[in-house]
Amino acid sequence: MIASQVKGYLERASWIRKMFEEGAKLKAQHGADKVCDFSLGNPDVPPPPEVSEALKEILAEDRPELHAYMPNAGFPFAREAMAEKVSREQDFKVSPEEVILTCGAAGGLNIIFKALLEPGEEVVFPAPFFVEYGFYVENHQGVPKPVSTKPDFSLDFEALDQAITEKTKAILINSPNNPTGRLYSEKDIADLAALLREKSQAFGRPVYLISDEPYRNLVFDGLKTPSVFRHYANTFVVSSFSKELSLPGERIGFVAVHPDMENKNEILAALILANRILGFVNAPAFAQRIAAKCALALVDVSIYERRRNLFCEILDEAGLEYVKPEGAFYLFPKTPIDDVEFCKLLQEELILAVPGRGFGGPGHIRLAFCVDESIIERSREGFIRAVQKARERRS
Repeated sequence: MIASQVKGYLERASWIRKMFEEGAKLKAQHGADKVCDFSLGNPDVPPPPEVSEALKEILAEDRPELHAYMPNAGFPFAREAMAEKVSREQDFKVSPEEVILTCGAAGGLNIIFKALLEPGEEVVFPAPFFVEYGFYVENHQGVPKPVSTKPDFSLDFEALDQAITEKTKAILINSPNNPTGRLYSEKDIADLAALLREKSQAFGRPVYLISDEPYRNLVFDGLKTPSVFRHYANTFVVSSFSKELSLPGERIGFVAVHPDMENKNEILAALILANRILGFVNAPAFAQRIAAKCALALVDVSIYERRRNLFCEILDEAGLEYVKPEGAFYLFPKTPIDDVEFCKLLQEELILAVPGRGFGGPGHIRLAFCVDESIIERSREGFIRAVQKARERRS
């Protein structure tokens, strides 16, 4: 018999996976070229040229030690490259000793929760949210606590204030956000930092801020992701190269710890130990070398921006309401009927979307626009017909 917790997880398995399975059936029946699949956030934009150059350079070395174990925190040269990257992005000087290479951002979040959480302590995060957050928190006997946001998906500080209690260990934010594409403003970050300082003082201990930033540099319209390090000392930054370099399968990311964090050295030691005892041991050696050489490179973000604009045009024509995303590669429009039922109508049009309830946002669907523009364009008439069917069903 499997564990009861995992059995429960299987019963409420990810809606993304369910839609993937539905998509496989549709593609087998109608042909993959006929299905408009917006279910997976699997980047299709080519990695920047720096990645190919790095691969050639690394392979040319052809030394056995290329694939050897290294310190659990990562190669010293890789930590140095990540520290330079974080220092630039956060506009705050970070040393290599304050950065740990991880198996993607997912590995980074798990070592933080392993290092921090006592059984029953809560992690608060805004909804809608990345589907795996609850699982990651519960992996380490924590309690996930989603909190509603405003209609435009910006932070609701009244709701956050009420949600943070003596049991709260950390606030987890994701900006630009998956699934909404919302970018939290400088004022949002400053106000959040002020709230956390107030709560930390009241509790007599730090309430940590964890900023999950794999989409940090995938922003549109000339916007820039604000620095969290400049606003709050008890902060972790978690990121990966899955989106910025289009390397999701290489599972390479990092955790950066604020230089002025309370008990920083003890926390760093705990993170490094967690990297080992959770079975990651260390981030993949080959991927560390690529990341070190390409830390400041970036995919062509204009491709995603064009796709967003095209998709917004189609949703406007279909009559769907949405908040225009400022980053990442997702749209999260409202649905005219129940989100699961609307996804079924879309499937009749050979369009795959994910119900928003899987992200803590019922009454919406998530559309991933990391697909070719021709697929987005091909979906136009199907969206129009699905919305019309939904309105007829509602009336």
